[in-house]
Amino acid sequence: MQFDVRHGCFSYPDGKQVLNDIQFDFDCRGIMSILGANGAGKTTLLKCMLGLQKWTSGGTYIDNQNIARLPSKTLWSRIGYVPQAKMPSFVYTVAELVVLGRSAHLGDFARPGPEDWHLVNEALNTIGIGHLANKLCNQISGGEYQLALVARALVGRPELLVLDEPESNLDFKNQLLVLQVLEKLSREHSIGAIINTHFPAHALEISDRSLVMFPDKQTLYGPSSEVLTPETLTRSFGVNVKIVDINVKDRPQYACVVAVN
Repeated sequence: MQFDVRHGCFSYPDGKQVLNDIQFDFDCRGIMSILGANGAGKTTLLKCMLGLQKWTSGGTYIDNQNIARLPSKTLWSRIGYVPQAKMPSFVYTVAELVVLGRSAHLGDFARPGPEDWHLVNEALNTIGIGHLANKLCNQISGGEYQLALVARALVGRPELLVLDEPESNLDFKNQLLVLQVLEKLSREHSIGAIINTHFPAHALEISDRSLVMFPDKQTLYGPSSEVLTPETLTRSFGVNVKIVDINVKDRPQYACVVAVN
């Protein structure tokens, strides 16, 4: 699946511009990261590119078709969206939360059938949290809940996952678990992913391509190894950033160091 944003602009009704001429093309192979400082418009970008918020001008295209012209169920059968983690108002079991991801494949007022529940178990096991199926969502950890949200998106069998800060508010272990799951889905199941992240080191480790947002509304898009440089990150985040290469188990990993003064 080809997923493109073409000349995407967004302004609030009062005229305040948030996004200006966003452009990228992503073939949904591998992982793409979106980075920028707080207030850069990352979450707004995700909402606009998924049609949850209307572009002021420009548009989002799937296989050269503007998603504004796609039926909602068609769009959400191809894309899984994982918003920032918030506990649901109602207390669900993990399996009940995940089966909500089948809604795009069910008729109006239809109840999930045996095949839907089979796919729920399959998604939970793929993510590695099958043992949590009957646990209440308010009885699991933040990291486990984040993985349950990924499973909810996965159960719809999408070609692309879009995740808003999937590793935020998690400790090191749970951040690693989420990143490993995204890599597994990409490499072993050929499901593309676009993630909005505050962690340049994570983007360097798992992302094939990155879009960096700057305070002046400009953006830079390309291979992560070329786009995520100390100069680019310093310009984006407004602090002096250094990138340190670390080899762990013969795999390149990265640390981003910020000078305090």
